[in-house]
Amino acid sequence: MPKPIGTMSMQRIYALYLQKITRKGRQQAELDEVLTAFTGVPAATLQNLPETETVAEFCQRAPWRAEAAAITGVVCGVRVETSTDPLMRRVRELDKVVDELAKGRPVTKIIHRGQH
Repeated sequence: MPKPIGTMSMQRIYALYLQKITRKGRQQAELDEVLTAFTGVPAATLQNLPETETVAEFCQRAPWRAEAAAITGVVCGVRVETSTDPLMRRVRELDKVVDELAKGRPVTKIIHRGQH
């Protein structure tokens, strides 16, 4: 049986995100820029996450920026904005922006979503 996402290592999830985007020709700096824009966690911290920190702990301690609320769309068949569980909402927000990055969307468009 798979581990619940909240109990997984955020360091491992970050590594999986990095693997996903680099396979598509994107750079670690782009991943860090996008994640930092929404979570408020600096790139240096993202690159050196403690092995023992869970996704739930990371999501709880991150000083999420207001821009994260503008993340919408579908991830794994579920609309991000309809997630009622706060942890799953955060996880889906991260998944969505990483998916957009992997699909080639420019970093500036990902970060500036919802701003006019």
